[in-house]
Amino acid sequence: MKTIYMDNAASTKTDPAVVDEMLRYYDENYAVASSQFSHSPGIAAREALDSARSEIADALNVMPEEIIFTSGGTEANNIAIKGAILSAEKNKNHIICSAIEHNSVLHSCQHLEQNGFKVTYLKVDEKGFIDPDQLFDSINDNTLIVSIQHGNQEVGTIQDIKRISKICREKGVLFHTDAVLTFPSYSIDLKDIEADMLSMSAHKFHGPKGIGALFIRKGTPVKKIFHGGYNEFDIRPGTENIPGAVGFAKAVEIAEKYDYDKIRDLQKNLIQGLTSEIEGVELNGPEDLDRRVPGNVNVSFDKIEGESVVLHYDMRGIAVITGSACFSRSLEPSYVMMAMGFSHERAHGSIRYTLSKFNTQEEIDKVIEVSKEIVDSLRKISPMT
Repeated sequence: MKTIYMDNAASTKTDPAVVDEMLRYYDENYAVASSQFSHSPGIAAREALDSARSEIADALNVMPEEIIFTSGGTEANNIAIKGAILSAEKNKNHIICSAIEHNSVLHSCQHLEQNGFKVTYLKVDEKGFIDPDQLFDSINDNTLIVSIQHGNQEVGTIQDIKRISKICREKGVLFHTDAVLTFPSYSIDLKDIEADMLSMSAHKFHGPKGIGALFIRKGTPVKKIFHGGYNEFDIRPGTENIPGAVGFAKAVEIAEKYDYDKIRDLQKNLIQGLTSEIEGVELNGPEDLDRRVPGNVNVSFDKIEGESVVLHYDMRGIAVITGSACFSRSLEPSYVMMAMGFSHERAHGSIRYTLSKFNTQEEIDKVIEVSKEIVDSLRKISPMT
């Protein structure tokens, strides 16, 4: 049975062109960039790293030296928040983030909170949006940094980071955004958006796992959070992942050439099919697809548990996820859904489908057909009906 993979927000298939680009840095030129002063293979490795950095910088309209390679989005988020804290004046002990950030941001803030820092967790509305006026009012003289994600990993909400960046600039505080779910599918021009830092991860858009990047605007005070060398402009020590960086850049190049209208069409068709052909289905997150991460579909099926739906999908060769308890490490429902004001029942009944360029309309039709069968069968035995 061929698997229909719709968990692309977790990770995507590495594009074959990306793999081809990376292979020669495993079996032909496997030198490290720091050997550039010793031999020719080292020079070639440095050139490959610099070229990859420039490709990514061009996509954001920034300078190459403002791109710091990391192991992924989680590390980029940690460096952004903790690195800024290490550079801060003593009275700058206040951080602001939203209640639905990725755990790498939330847990970083919670860790700092346990160590004496003040954190404001902004509320979101029923669609997942923060209130910019609440953000404005929450910034005080002790605020150092605001971290608001661009696109949410669960319900797909795209925040207005241009407006948020202007508020932060007006108030004189740093602004970091986690753009792991939106770069490069969503156009981000950092000459226009005044973010000080922005996190990215290659495996979210058909690049390799284990490589990400953090944009740090020139002049932004950030210190390294671990030690061992002077790599990546003395921000992120450790041997550079040359194959990963090359693959990252190739994935960006491919993404720039790809027509995202296809993904938007599949997203729209899946939403319409699920909500129109099955009773008791509610869309979680924005209805306006321009304000939703491309390919993200999150729905709740009334009167059934999400984990049961996911298991039945899996038995039919369909890979999706739920925010329900048995698919997490806690007994609580999705913290994102709860922060949006939903009931435990709606949160436990939520299913996330995330699409990529490798999905097809035939797969969408199959998922809608199978969904009707699964929901009907589970509702017949549900104690909630």
